[in-house]
Amino acid sequence: MTKAFLFPGQGSQFVGMGKELANQFNSARDVFLEVDDALGEKLSALMFQGDIKELTLTKNAQPAIMAVSIATLRVMSANGLDLKAIDLFAGHSLGEYSALCASEVISLRDTTLILRQRGLAMQKAVPEGQGSMVAIIGMTSEIVNELIINSKCDSRLIQVANDNDPSQVVISGEKKEVQKFIVFLKQKKPKRIIDLPVSAPFHSPLMKEAAFKMEAELKKVKMSTPIVPIIQNVDLHVLKSTEGLVDRLVHQICGTVRWRESLIKMVDTFGISTFFEIGPGKVLAGTVKRTIPKSNILSVSLASQIDEALEIINE
Repeated sequence: MTKAFLFPGQGSQFVGMGKELANQFNSARDVFLEVDDALGEKLSALMFQGDIKELTLTKNAQPAIMAVSIATLRVMSANGLDLKAIDLFAGHSLGEYSALCASEVISLRDTTLILRQRGLAMQKAVPEGQGSMVAIIGMTSEIVNELIINSKCDSRLIQVANDNDPSQVVISGEKKEVQKFIVFLKQKKPKRIIDLPVSAPFHSPLMKEAAFKMEAELKKVKMSTPIVPIIQNVDLHVLKSTEGLVDRLVHQICGTVRWRESLIKMVDTFGISTFFEIGPGKVLAGTVKRTIPKSNILSVSLASQIDEALEIINE
């Protein structure tokens, strides 16, 4: 049985995430303490019992989701997980940083700090209210890309941000250009169009200023050879060394998250049969089910789920 760990991205956050792990396991509690110490604030208190609006702020959600993913992984390791038993890692957008931390490419402290910086840079790249992200249900990314071209919208201002699965695509860009495209799109009768409650147009050309800032910050971070290979969002590169890593992480900020293709590559190239979503929520489990219907997927962030996952891994 070939196995992959998947790490969730922004949108998976909820108040109370990670609290059970912190209450039951020292290894999880140590992760949250280290993250708090790195930031110089009690992010864990916001996660466990704070306000959802504050937690959803990009600067908080990014390190918080990563912290729960790494806490889950550390508990699994403390209870018998051998990471050498896992064939591949992948993470959705910010989840790629969780994967890098899990694979020991970047330390937990540095991952925390770089995600806080990434969140702030992405938040500040576009003035509030000038960007927009919209989920399109019932169309493939190929169709949506073709429609963007046919709509004569400016590709410098709008693009596919997330290719999540065969029936879910997210577009991102300048608000007026997105609205113009939606008027055109409605004529094609997609199943649903959902305005996303985000504060900036992530993974669009408008994030260039954030990419520029992050390039300088990432070059300061110490990086080590991954202990588990990682499929990267922006070009499906299988990371086995740090060569080209900074460039891909920089391009990821403006580039499309090619998640559907990543899942397909895991199956077609590496024969992955079982996926484990490591961290809060079940968003990635849904994308796996819709992309690879015959695969096995288990979401893992609670004690009972950890026990079940370890039993499957150690079969």
